[in-house]
Amino acid sequence: MDDRANTIAGWALFAGIAGLGLTIVTGEYFHAERPEKMGYEVQGVEQEAGAGAVAEKPFAFYMSQGDPAKGADVFKKCAACHNADKGGANALGPNIYGVVGDAIASGRGGFAFSDALKSKGGKWDFDSLNAWLTSPKTFAPGTKMTFAGLSNPQDRANVIAYLNQQGDHPLPLPSAPPEGAASPDKAAAEAEGADAAKAKNVPVQTEAQAAKQADGNIKGDAAPATSGTSDKKQDKK
Repeated sequence: MDDRANTIAGWALFAGIAGLGLTIVTGEYFHAERPEKMGYEVQGVEQEAGAGAVAEKPFAFYMSQGDPAKGADVFKKCAACHNADKGGANALGPNIYGVVGDAIASGRGGFAFSDALKSKGGKWDFDSLNAWLTSPKTFAPGTKMTFAGLSNPQDRANVIAYLNQQGDHPLPLPSAPPEGAASPDKAAAEAEGADAAKAKNVPVQTEAQAAKQADGNIKGDAAPATSGTSDKKQDKK
């Protein structure tokens, strides 16, 4: 009985060693090299990300080139909820004939505006319409408007130019800013950088220079102490 158990144990041990050896040999034979690029490359994503990083120019630049004809095409995205016909009825959204220059969330045939939009105040000028069309939910958090917005600033300018014509008193479009004019954000950043540069150029006194200052400059306990200088003067007194 013991011989039979030993035989079984021996064969089991042999099978384990053989399996381990086979695993090692198979792993070496089918060894896979790490690819230089991991995962799948999605065409076009990198280009779109780079394009989104380009800083926008002041909106007046886009409005100066506003094209009402192109804006009419952009407005087709809005036509499911709005119409811009004179005397047109409200739909899911209000009729927006003459909206440029009109008070925000006012009139429009008694349309029921959201409290979020009513609380904005002011008028629908080019800048407020630009902010609204960029992201309605950001402009008026809690608005009933479900439209996500227009990411292209020239599309926004074009549709505003179109709406500007759909009114009895169109506003004049702004003239283009001078070539090379910096945006307000860029100008502020440049001013901040200039202030930082000036701060770096302000000389800072060393302890040795401070020790040579006349006694009449700063006296008393409030005087800044330099290494070893203050104690020596007090000892002499």
